[in-house]
Amino acid sequence: MFEYTKKDILQNLKDAGCDEKMIQKFMRCVEAKEDNEEMLLLAKYRECLLEHVHQEEQKISCLDYLIYRLKEMKGK
Repeated sequence: MFEYTKKDILQNLKDAGCDEKMIQKFMRCVEAKEDNEEMLLLAKYRECLLEHVHQEEQKISCLDYLIYRLKEMKGK
């Protein structure tokens, strides 16, 4: 079975964009074997990332609408 080392976890958290405070908090949970708290932290962070994605999608939609309207005005 694949073993996920602390080094792997640390790298994954960094790759996911976690800040140092989040990483330290998560690693304390790993050390204390607080599985439920680990999952809660990851779920909260995922929710924050998803909210950010939705905000960025809204900006893209606004730009798309502007492009559409400008093309429509110019007859293109």
